[in-house]
Amino acid sequence: MDYQNLAKEILEKVGGAGNITGIIHCATRLRLNLADESKAKDQALKNVPGIMGVVKKGGQFQIVIGSDVASVYKPLMEMADIKVSKGPDQGHKKILDRLIDTLTGIFTPILPAITAAGMIKAILAILVTFKVVTNTSQAYQILNFMADAGFYFLPILLASSAAHKFKCNPYMAMMLGGILLHPSFIAMVAASKESGEAIKLFSLPISNAGYASSVLPIILIVWFMSYVEPIADKISPKAVKFFTKPLLTILVTGIAGLVLIGPLGYILSSYVASVMNGINEHVGWLAPMLIGIFSPLLVMTGTHYGIIPIAINNRMTIGYDTLLYPGMLGSNVAQGGAALAVSIKSKKPEIKQLASSAGITAVCGITEPALYGINMKYKTPMYAAMIGGGIGGLFMGITKVRNYSGGSPGLLTLPSYIGGDNMNSFYFACIGAAMSIAIAFIVTMVIYKDPIEDDLESLNDTDASELKAHAPQSVLAPIAGKVVALSEVNDSTFSDEIVGKGAAIIPSEGKVVAPVDGKIVTIFNTKHAIAIQADSGAEILIHVGIDTVKLEGKYFEVFKNTGDTVKKGDLIATFDIEGIKSEGFDVITPVVITNHDSYVGIKSVDKVVKTLDTFIEIN
Repeated sequence: MDYQNLAKEILEKVGGAGNITGIIHCATRLRLNLADESKAKDQALKNVPGIMGVVKKGGQFQIVIGSDVASVYKPLMEMADIKVSKGPDQGHKKILDRLIDTLTGIFTPILPAITAAGMIKAILAILVTFKVVTNTSQAYQILNFMADAGFYFLPILLASSAAHKFKCNPYMAMMLGGILLHPSFIAMVAASKESGEAIKLFSLPISNAGYASSVLPIILIVWFMSYVEPIADKISPKAVKFFTKPLLTILVTGIAGLVLIGPLGYILSSYVASVMNGINEHVGWLAPMLIGIFSPLLVMTGTHYGIIPIAINNRMTIGYDTLLYPGMLGSNVAQGGAALAVSIKSKKPEIKQLASSAGITAVCGITEPALYGINMKYKTPMYAAMIGGGIGGLFMGITKVRNYSGGSPGLLTLPSYIGGDNMNSFYFACIGAAMSIAIAFIVTMVIYKDPIEDDLESLNDTDASELKAHAPQSVLAPIAGKVVALSEVNDSTFSDEIVGKGAAIIPSEGKVVAPVDGKIVTIFNTKHAIAIQADSGAEILIHVGIDTVKLEGKYFEVFKNTGDTVKKGDLIATFDIEGIKSEGFDVITPVVITNHDSYVGIKSVDKVVKTLDTFIEIN
């Protein structure tokens, strides 16, 4: 995949660099803050190869890429000229959207560190369980403090990401996190608890709260700092601002943090933990069941990052989470079970291949490929996954399964349920996960049918416009030249039929005409690729040359615009064959049906064609 080109396409279709106020990414999606979301071309983005879906929720414009997201994020950041996420202008957003966006922006960047710490803890639990090491050995102690570092110094990690979100100096923010964790302060807290004598800064009392592994205190402190820093900047004389600005910022924020804000955050954290404990004691089965059912919808909207801090806070305050992670475990593996069932039941090779890889990824904890590529697309697997996740979550809620170290909920992080005085949580988590997979798998096997079968059986109840994509139709040759199989294209995106099925033309004339009556969905800004939606339902991509995107429109001229209606034979573009070849690019032109999975068969001729000759037959 050409990540540079994909980033360029994204930048153009979200309204350009000037429309982006912040960029972060999680495991599978780009999360953009846009100044004006109306400038983003949602449908055009969905049609770009390499993009699995577009979601707008929680104050963010989210573009689902898959596991390659980090490779797209870097060039996009460079093109947008964003060194640090500038944060959105949130004045016009709803309070809930602003809260979710803030929490997502703070917690998403630190998840890799938390995941690494959780996985090391999980590996240690396995090693101790199978008596490879003892919890008194040096090997155990070293690995244990390596894992604990991710949790113990959580305030410093959060300080950095919160500073980026609140648009203040990240290094001073991390210093504030260090103040909360300094050994001298920890020793003073311990002495105060033992003697009962209060800690005081001059006459100001300082709470003897401990902040190691805490979540809320440092976020509130950095938020306060984001207001103090501009004031310190404003009142500092220019000649000595380099010294006075950081001095005033740290003194004011640090003292306020120790005296008031930190203790307030500590109390709020304890209160949240108490509420969670109360729910667990009285209706402990409810939250895991609801999370198991509705977690796919939360992932689709990106709002699942808004509840992850609750789970982290539970583990940091009471030592484990019983409400959210068990439900997420059931939901994630159920998504995988449903997708794996599709891979077995489907008769279409392209669906089987995608479903099998997406299913394996989902049971390991990353669900977006299964969610967007299979379950949401075909609907019935989604229903099955929600049923399986709900039942598995209910079981783990009833048995009070405890998660001790987090990680991405899936089979690989099952050891994170090892802890406490016995192995019950681990055993019941394994049983709950197995139940979720099995139920989702069985239900999918019963109710799933390939798309064509569904449409034929519901013919009388389906709108005629929805059936167009399944009617026999012809695509005429858009370019004159020799027709060859896609396997001869020196680009795996086309030769492996990842984008779609069809054929390629080695052009003898540099002219592209409309092969069908329809509408131009997209003409790429580099003019080398054209996407057309036929009135009959077919979605056609004409891609002139290989890697010709690098020419940035040189040797191309277009005569139509995105959104134009065209008739067969209308001139859309011209290109200079010899000019393109002189630059070292292959002019072979793939013509593919991107919604090929809506048809039984796609056949092309094997001959030299003129424009508008019979080219591809779709059944």
